[in-house]
Amino acid sequence: MTSESSYRAPSSIPVGIDPTRASIARVYDAALGGKDNYEIDREVLRQVATKAPEVKDLAWSNRNFLTRAVRFLAQQGKITQFLDCGSGLPTAENTHKIAQRVNADTRVVYVDNDPVVIAHGRAILEDNPDTYFVAGDIFQPAQLLGNDLIRHYLDFTRPIALLQVGTLHHCTADNGADLMREYIEALPSGSFVAIAHFFDPEKAELSDLARKMEDLFVHSPMGSGMFRTERQILEFVDGLEIMPPGPGAQPKLELCDYWWPDGPKLTPLNQVERCIAGVVARKP
Repeated sequence: MTSESSYRAPSSIPVGIDPTRASIARVYDAALGGKDNYEIDREVLRQVATKAPEVKDLAWSNRNFLTRAVRFLAQQGKITQFLDCGSGLPTAENTHKIAQRVNADTRVVYVDNDPVVIAHGRAILEDNPDTYFVAGDIFQPAQLLGNDLIRHYLDFTRPIALLQVGTLHHCTADNGADLMREYIEALPSGSFVAIAHFFDPEKAELSDLARKMEDLFVHSPMGSGMFRTERQILEFVDGLEIMPPGPGAQPKLELCDYWWPDGPKLTPLNQVERCIAGVVARKP
């Protein structure tokens, strides 16, 4: 593992409470209907909504995928250690609540570099002895994996679930697969990786929408939001065993809303919901 990484992401510079700069965490909070956001964050969503009125559904598809993926990892994968990268502002259903309902002894480490996120998280989790917030830049894996607190809280001789849910599309460099390779090399055998990512389905109308949303996100006050293809996203889990996304399905990348849904879909997905996909994979 290299000692220093250089992957580009606007979020590498913490926004904190600056109301003149959009924050990825606050934009996500606004999309989910939260109250911890500013006008500048809501403006990002309004800009993207000019081309994709259902833009907030990206956040909901991402959040619901996280819920089901963590439940799978805790129940079926028997994972009792989670490293949640770019956790964002606390919401009703966070990783630790889902996983600790399955096994109360599960240990969860959240990582973010936004001081507001860290303050909120630490205040909420003050009475939870198995859940921790660590300040760090998730796009600097070498530094993060060498972090003394992470090494103290997580046992890297036992399987760990690495969550990159709604984060990697904010890495604007082309070498995102190299970034993930650094993480994966550090994980012990039996570990899992879960990823949700803005998705270009490479189908005429949907691809056009994905590129329009990408352009608006990248040129918004938030400054990031790449829509990658199936091939590009699967490069993030190269060499891992991909889990099937549903009963009888072949292992593959799947739309977030179709990855082991809790029940049948009574209404078709809208075009925005078809532009975010997820994958869960295991390290042999």
